[in-house]
Amino acid sequence: MSRRTPGNTVDRTFDRLRTPRGVFGFLKTAAVCTLIAGLLSPLSPISPATEAHAAEANDYCGAQCSDILPPGQSGNATLAQVLLNQAFGVQPEHADDQLAPYANLATGHPGLTNATINNFFNDASFGVASDQVASTLAPAGRTDVTIVRDKKTGVPHITGTTRYGTEFGAGYAAAQDRLWLMDVFRHVGRGQLTPFAGGDPSNQGLEQEFWRHAPYTEADLQAQIDNAVATNGARGQQALADVNAYVAGINAYIDASDSGRYFPGEYVLTGWKDSITNAGTIQKFKTTDLVALASVIGALFGSGGGGEVNNAISLMAAQSKYGVTEGTKAWEAFRERNDPEAVLTVHNGESFPYASAPADPQGEALPDAGTVAEEPLVYDRTGSAGTATATRTSSKATATALTSAKRGMSNALVVSGAKTASGHPVAVFGPQTGYFAPQLLMLQEIQGPGISARGASFAGLSMYVELGRGQDYAWSATTSGQDIIDSYAVELCQDDAHYLYHGTCTAMEKLEQTNAWKPTTADATAAGSYRMQVYRTKYGPVSHRATVGGKKIAYTTLRSSYMHEADSIIGFQMLNDPDYVKSPATFQSAVQHINYTFNWFYADSTHTAYYNSGDNPVRANGVDAEFPVWAQSAYEWRNWNPTTNTADYTPPSAHPNSIDQEYYISWNNKQAKDYSTASWGDGSVHRGNLLEDRVKKLVAAGGVTRAQLVKAMADAALIDLRAEDVLPKLLRVVNSSTVTDSTAAAAVSKLSAWLAAGAKRTETAAGSKKYADADAIRILDAWWPQLVQAEFQPGLGTDLYTAITANLPIDEAPSAAHGPTGSHAGSSFQYGWWSYVDKDIRAVLGDQVQGGLTQKYCGGGTLSGCRDILISTLKTAAGKTAAEVYPGDKLCAAGNQWCADSIVQRTLGGIKHNNISWQNRPTYQQVVEFTSHR
Repeated sequence: MSRRTPGNTVDRTFDRLRTPRGVFGFLKTAAVCTLIAGLLSPLSPISPATEAHAAEANDYCGAQCSDILPPGQSGNATLAQVLLNQAFGVQPEHADDQLAPYANLATGHPGLTNATINNFFNDASFGVASDQVASTLAPAGRTDVTIVRDKKTGVPHITGTTRYGTEFGAGYAAAQDRLWLMDVFRHVGRGQLTPFAGGDPSNQGLEQEFWRHAPYTEADLQAQIDNAVATNGARGQQALADVNAYVAGINAYIDASDSGRYFPGEYVLTGWKDSITNAGTIQKFKTTDLVALASVIGALFGSGGGGEVNNAISLMAAQSKYGVTEGTKAWEAFRERNDPEAVLTVHNGESFPYASAPADPQGEALPDAGTVAEEPLVYDRTGSAGTATATRTSSKATATALTSAKRGMSNALVVSGAKTASGHPVAVFGPQTGYFAPQLLMLQEIQGPGISARGASFAGLSMYVELGRGQDYAWSATTSGQDIIDSYAVELCQDDAHYLYHGTCTAMEKLEQTNAWKPTTADATAAGSYRMQVYRTKYGPVSHRATVGGKKIAYTTLRSSYMHEADSIIGFQMLNDPDYVKSPATFQSAVQHINYTFNWFYADSTHTAYYNSGDNPVRANGVDAEFPVWAQSAYEWRNWNPTTNTADYTPPSAHPNSIDQEYYISWNNKQAKDYSTASWGDGSVHRGNLLEDRVKKLVAAGGVTRAQLVKAMADAALIDLRAEDVLPKLLRVVNSSTVTDSTAAAAVSKLSAWLAAGAKRTETAAGSKKYADADAIRILDAWWPQLVQAEFQPGLGTDLYTAITANLPIDEAPSAAHGPTGSHAGSSFQYGWWSYVDKDIRAVLGDQVQGGLTQKYCGGGTLSGCRDILISTLKTAAGKTAAEVYPGDKLCAAGNQWCADSIVQRTLGGIKHNNISWQNRPTYQQVVEFTSHR
């Protein structure tokens, strides 16, 4: 049959991932019923439970480990199930049974006790009780592995008697639950999404963003596997064997589901399979597909850095405004590299210097004013690839790929046993990875030779548990964002495709990917095509062109994890090995093998620990990581080898790390004193403060319980950061004299009442779909962008103000489109100008400010002038209708405030879910308290 494109669309960072536009519009109910009747062939053959499973002897959590991952474990649906869901809203078994408990915590947490935690979470004990076994499967008839699924959630519990069989079972189970999703993302990683998933502009944007980030050839992908194996001894060999077995399991499921005709229905809807004849092919997986998939996940969540060219532009704007010396001081004040008021994860005063400003910068290659141009990626557009929408999407994809404002998400709350009621550490932690249907992560338990763990893994990379628990310990991660990406200015020679490398004119390597698509009933996007092109140098891919001192140059992007996407597998292998991780020190040793930028947290029955991972390059003396430098040997990473892209890295002791601190919090905030991250915004107000304030209070009182720590997280998840930490100071200015204007006075009254009620964005009652204090929330949402502009633009000037907003966005309210998943994404308040407003307003009020801005901006620095600006903008904001503040989208009508904030499980397949009330909370989350240790 002819190859056809799918109807699911994925946008530049998943913000318009949705059900195929055209598949169901023409299907009337009767036709749907007819189709379903003809498609109700047997589903995946799974034998009913035939054996009992006793409680596991290797579980030291004492039934005090819990987890949750909405919407549900089942991420595959046959064509019949897809059509039933689209026509009647029927959910496949275990597709949404974790969504309601997850959502209910928003209103249910105030009365939470240890005994009721599992009303909102799953029991994450090892094994399955005999009366809870739903099915037992020997995949592909193997005798060395079984996949047991429990009745409540359908999570696979994989038990193997051989290492190969265990990993084969892990691959088989992954394909059972996420085959379509895995297929989508291997194509994203290869820059081939549109030929596979249709030409919708959103799909174009997504493949462009990630191919620019990691334009790998098949040889590049294989080389990364070979390197990881060759440099890691016996563990490298074991990792390769595990991956081969895992891929074999995936492919065995493809064969079984194809012959049994229970493969995901999206393959039919997209034209890859025929529902009548079963003609067509589901492409088998290769080991290199997993590297491509890993590059996507690493780019999204674990690659801190970038943005050096934008930093240079804003620095030059500051120097143009104030002169070189004062302009540099002003820029550094807004940059907040090491703000003394920033909330820290390691808060005992220990210093971990990294990427600080050098006293005498060397090798900087700042562009000549007005010469910077982004390097084009897309060429030879035809058909729908040339529409205005497609080109706008390309521009957004480029901006996202080149920014330093990586959306890290994820949080952690960990309390030492010295401060808990039981004397054992308590942890509530997990990653915020967006919300999808099916979810990017999947739950599993794996028990086999050298492996003993339960938790979450990214689909297609689940040969090991990546975030979860072992026999007597648990671990999790948050994105850290320290700078492992540098920009080099290569001087051009001969033409625009040659550059000087150590004095020799050298040709750039041209990498190309040509994609084409045609319309189908699933995706009506007209036929189109384009060619993506990246020039690659020894210093990485070209990102921009400019002149420096009149010389033509190209700026490149060099990432320490580039060509090393597979290396982290060793760290995850260690985390799953009960014979390796036995203590905080061995945990830290394991995560030192993960080259992506993450904060790692650990808890067992006695100890807690923290470690910041990533291959942090050792830079040449005087090189400032914030700005581009010349591509010359004097400014390269120490002992850098361009052939292997390896260099000297900072030793583990130089990474922020700690054991048994009284408590740890992390919400992508600053890790430790003097440790600079690449993204802006680590100042006096950060969403990490919401956790810090609550956990610190609990620890001061002592006797912390699991329920109390969950409640602290859940309470912070509903708070508007601007309201809790900045609004009181704004109102002090406004109320510094009597507010006589009736509109402003009414707004002040509403905002004050909201503050008194806790500054939460929460429903009036569970399921009401209306916010308490709705007017106050609307007013602040409208006021914040107006007050920021009125406060800062007059003093900074338009050019500098605009340049800094390119480094750090003004706002990140729940209803705004931002981050990896756009609007309806849950995660909020990571990036914004709240610290700037906080410091400036405090300065105007005469309060003490550490690490303040170089001048007072609000109202020219006077209290009366500032008050006038705040009242004026407040009146304007108060007059904005709900429809103006929340203009509506494909899900929500204009003016529907609750809906605008609500969380949507964005469809990556044919199954849809209802939206839920907003929470700023990890997607996958654990609650753990181990009672004993081996």
